[in-house]
Amino acid sequence: MHRPTGIAADLDLGGLPNARRGVELAPYTTFGIGGPADILAVPRSAEELADAVRWAERERVDWFVLGCGANILVGDLGFRGLVIKNEANGMAIADGVMRAESGVIVADALNASVELGLSGLEHYIEIPSTVGGALWQNLHFLSPDRSRTVFIAEIVQGARVLSGAEVREVDRDYFQFGYDFSVLHTCRDVVLDVTFELSPADPDELRRTIQANAAWRHEKHPPEAVHMSAGSIFRKIADVGAGRLIDEAGLKGVRVGGAEVSHRHANYILNAAHASAADVRGLIARVQAEVLERSGQALEPEISFVGEFAGESAA
Repeated sequence: MHRPTGIAADLDLGGLPNARRGVELAPYTTFGIGGPADILAVPRSAEELADAVRWAERERVDWFVLGCGANILVGDLGFRGLVIKNEANGMAIADGVMRAESGVIVADALNASVELGLSGLEHYIEIPSTVGGALWQNLHFLSPDRSRTVFIAEIVQGARVLSGAEVREVDRDYFQFGYDFSVLHTCRDVVLDVTFELSPADPDELRRTIQANAAWRHEKHPPEAVHMSAGSIFRKIADVGAGRLIDEAGLKGVRVGGAEVSHRHANYILNAAHASAADVRGLIARVQAEVLERSGQALEPEISFVGEFAGESAA
């Protein structure tokens, strides 16, 4: 349900943690793009996160949970409703098991586990994500020998999720993990915290793996990717590769407004010069059209479109 003119100014924000009105979302995304949210709330615990979602449901206000702001494009007109900037960051480790609230940054969880000589998270170095976001997309990277894809699903033991107004304990099977997929794509459940099962390992060996993974990423990915993009724009096409198709279509360096196809990795679109969401959408459409004409392959966006765009709503 949308309120086309925004949330009523007299709506009581009591019960919302750290709530502010009319906050620009661009600084909260890795693309650096996005108009204002009617309300931005910042929960710093799983309980506050649940309360914020319950408030939105009770008030019949659209809501969206924002983590690190990667893998999304926020519309230039912003979000008509409540954006919940998830900073629930409680974390505990005992007997090889980590319980992390969904707003914990994956890099922080990784560092904490390595210090204790625990393996499982070292594959995800320099990937901007919260724990909740990692489950949403089934975070993945190549194994140290680059022979297979390692998914975060492999270490998930269980989680607590907010389903409607109720908190449920779920196991790994609940998530129906797939490539860039979990059941969270198809429902409104919100992850409150996650339990990871880690395994003992030599901390020095873990650090060597982390360094090798970081070096591989630096070689393959644009150096500006973390701060100027949303990650890979299009979904993987088996045995072909979206980036390769875009490269073969001669589209590296092509621009629409301030949005540019990366010269380093063609499946990245960069905010090269104060790009708008409209610029990015226009460039996505151009890439799709030219790749389809040249190769017959239909590219499907991997990123999510959040909020309102000129002339349309994407939420």
